[in-house]
Amino acid sequence: MTRLHCDVVNCCYNKDKSCKLCDIRVEGKGAHNCSDTSCGSFAPRGCGCGSTNVCENHKMDTKVACEVVECRFNKGCMCSAKEIGISGGHADRSNQTECASFECK
Repeated sequence: MTRLHCDVVNCCYNKDKSCKLCDIRVEGKGAHNCSDTSCGSFAPRGCGCGSTNVCENHKMDTKVACEVVECRFNKGCMCSAKEIGISGGHADRSNQTECASFECK
C-alpha cells in the first residue's frame, strides 16, 4: 500500500491533498519520464463522482495499480513505493496529470 499525495485540485477525489479513492490506476505503459504518465483515475470536480471505491478515511494508504513497465517501483503491476505524488495542479483531464514519483529502471 502506498501513501498518495495529490496536488490535482480539480480532481473530485482530492481532499486535503490526499486521494480519497481506495485504489487508483497510473497509466503510461511506454513511459520513460514523468510527463509520459497520468492518473487514469482522475475525475473532474462536478462530474457527479460517486462514492464507489471511496475510503472512509482519506488519509489511509491507497493501492496504486501501475501499468508503467519501465518504472522501478512497478512490481507485478502495482506500485511498491512507500509514498508517491500525483501532480497536475489545475488539470481538467487525465492526460494533464502525472506520476511525479516515476523513476526509470
